[in-house]
Amino acid sequence: MATPLAFTAHSTHSMTAVRAAFANEQYWKDRIEAVGGPNARIDSLRIDGDNVRVEMTQTIPASELPAQITNIKPNGLIIPRIETWHGNGGTVEAHVDGAPANINGSLTVSGDDKGSSFVVDASIDVKIPLFGKKIEAAIQQHLTELLEREAEFTDNWLSSH
Repeated sequence: MATPLAFTAHSTHSMTAVRAAFANEQYWKDRIEAVGGPNARIDSLRIDGDNVRVEMTQTIPASELPAQITNIKPNGLIIPRIETWHGNGGTVEAHVDGAPANINGSLTVSGDDKGSSFVVDASIDVKIPLFGKKIEAAIQQHLTELLEREAEFTDNWLSSH
């Protein structure tokens, strides 16, 4: 059974402002540079009005991972990730290169002119006997920390643009 990943961030910026950032190419470039991890990159970005699809590769260095993961992936984790947005909702898909680990879920932005909320409702599934749940828990912790950094980045980026 997969491990849930539930994350909510609140912002004083309006839902309209947050969605406008998601439809801005410079936002994605700045975000991946600021919080993507070592050697992070945008592989593909398509913006068509409210429809956004960004494919990125992010990394978690081995120095930030517990032993049960570095025993399997001694050079850290390379995580290709796809976010797709249509209006105020979207999806996220990610996997760990070279490992049977997948993340899938939904993304939502809601709110009004006084503030907004960003919600991730996903699941983490690692198909490794005996160690899968421990690895899922470690991935959940790191993804939650990454989502927190991305939410903070988005608030700061909106304040300065």
